[in-house]
Amino acid sequence: MVVEMQQQNSALSTLETDSPTPPYPNDLLTRLRVVVVGHVDHGKSTLIGRIFYDTDSMPEGKIESIRKACEAEGMPFEYAFLLDALLEEQEQNITIDTTRIPFRTQKRGYEIIDAPGHKEFLKNMITGAASADAAILLIAANEGVREQSRRHGYLLRLLGVRQIVVVVNKMDLVDYDQATFARVRAEYTAFLQELGLEAERFIPVSAREGDNIAHPATNTMPWYDGFTVLETLDSFAVPEPPTDQPLRFVTQDVYRFDARRLIVGRVESGRLAEGDTLTFFPGGKKSRIARLECWNTKKTEAIAGESIAFTLEEQIFVERGHIATRETPDSLPPYTANQLRANLFWMSGTPWNVGEKLRLKLATQETLARIVRIERITDASTLAISEGNATAIAKNDVAEVVLETDRAVAFDPHEVNPVTGRFVIVQDRRVAGGGILFRDDTPENRHIVRHDTQVTLEERTRRNGHQGAVIWLTGLSGSGKSTIASAVHHALFDRGMQTTLLDGDNLRHGLCADLSFSEADRTENIRRAAHVARLFAEAGMVTLTSFISPYRADRDSARAVVEAGGIPFLEVFVDASVETCEARDPKGLYRRARAGEIKQFTGIDSPYEPPPSPDIHLKTESSSPQETTDQLLEAVLSLVTGRSANAPLEWEI
Repeated sequence: MVVEMQQQNSALSTLETDSPTPPYPNDLLTRLRVVVVGHVDHGKSTLIGRIFYDTDSMPEGKIESIRKACEAEGMPFEYAFLLDALLEEQEQNITIDTTRIPFRTQKRGYEIIDAPGHKEFLKNMITGAASADAAILLIAANEGVREQSRRHGYLLRLLGVRQIVVVVNKMDLVDYDQATFARVRAEYTAFLQELGLEAERFIPVSAREGDNIAHPATNTMPWYDGFTVLETLDSFAVPEPPTDQPLRFVTQDVYRFDARRLIVGRVESGRLAEGDTLTFFPGGKKSRIARLECWNTKKTEAIAGESIAFTLEEQIFVERGHIATRETPDSLPPYTANQLRANLFWMSGTPWNVGEKLRLKLATQETLARIVRIERITDASTLAISEGNATAIAKNDVAEVVLETDRAVAFDPHEVNPVTGRFVIVQDRRVAGGGILFRDDTPENRHIVRHDTQVTLEERTRRNGHQGAVIWLTGLSGSGKSTIASAVHHALFDRGMQTTLLDGDNLRHGLCADLSFSEADRTENIRRAAHVARLFAEAGMVTLTSFISPYRADRDSARAVVEAGGIPFLEVFVDASVETCEARDPKGLYRRARAGEIKQFTGIDSPYEPPPSPDIHLKTESSSPQETTDQLLEAVLSLVTGRSANAPLEWEI
């Protein structure tokens, strides 16, 4: 069984994981991944070739063959050809990832991430094909800081690369002038400060001559007595090995085998062992590992990179996509939310429009997601930045966005755990984009931590005899929403149940009194109402709401807000035509709208988007108020108690 599961996991798409397969070689645990960026003419290939040469990282005979080829052409030895030779070598060996080129110093191993252009680098970094721990940013001394130099600084900030060394190359072309180096350093330091970045150090080098790459340039630049490039790389910190990080077990599936329920998946970071108490997210359910299940062997522990199966002592609800962690004093659980802040790289020729729902995959989690807001867009071809009211992301755009998912997902910021901090977007069954998640560090949110009470939802359900829920009635003004909601609310109260009613007009008199009836303010009105409804439902109340809520996307967002807290949500479409509602006109609103006294009135000069597949469909044109009330009451009681409306009242039992 576990062998089958391991085979399935090893064949998983890189959409779900990009981790090495265990056991981890010692070299991989200490290897630093470095990206080299810079203007096309500033000597990147020569610098990389020189590093390979000085660290003796070339295959045997390659240097001599390139030397002879250069002599035959009557040209000096070209270190950039060493990079070309390595890439050609890799193309002939399918077991080597062509985006990563290894070399070693005496201290440790490295991988240089090969990115021919910044567009490819962005795509690889954000979609998970590569992930840099540090960066060498190259500037030519004879040309100085160029626009491309600034773009690459922004790119590194965008991707969260913080260990940066700025190499001022081609010092031989400016006669090793100290003043030129100082001028470049001052200009680029000021620019990095604008981005909130700080370079570890600036190093003057000549990649062609080998000055300050592996050996100090005491003859040509006696005025510089700092680190060489390789010494600087050796001083950078290597990310914490995955085995030492907090546990992140990604659930692949749940198998039934004999009388056992096997939770199967992959340990992406940390370790787990028999007897550990795991908490599964989203949801926060806990249970102890009873036994690790392995084929033809016995294990009591699994570490990062291993696929494993286990049984639990207490059978709790676990499904594909759940992420398990083990609480320790020095670690935090993953974030759980349905609103995500992300950097998104878009690869599809079909734009992704704000409000449009597409499928998001994060580890083994899948859910529909929509763009709530585009904060800024970077063109990956030019790195030009635009801010404003963008309504779509086009091909090769990199966007900082706020996403909203249909249900809560568990994740980590990418800088904390790359595997659980990146995602892809699927459009028409193809990967259309990828992204990385980050913390919301805006001042108003930085210090806000959600407070959970000690009384759980389960305890409230046992005490009340029913669970909390949100019953969301939507429809035109005059369709009968308030009448039905009020009647069901009273019927629940008569049964001794905890219940409350939120009416749109009442909220407009208080909590939402500052909002107009513009599209943006209507969206904000529903957002506030959804959060208030969730709070009531978390307190154990059956919460009925009566809001026109004309926009489908806003109702979907309300559902996502509520269900993110583990609360049931029923969308109830109270259906009546505009003609019928206008004939009823209980508040005289249609008459005033027709007279021009009310602008943007739903059904007259503002649209209403009917639910395509509501949980409950009440047709008030063809049914009496009592019939629709009974229909909704039956559905609500079945949802929150499992009993029928005809069941005896609690005090009659």
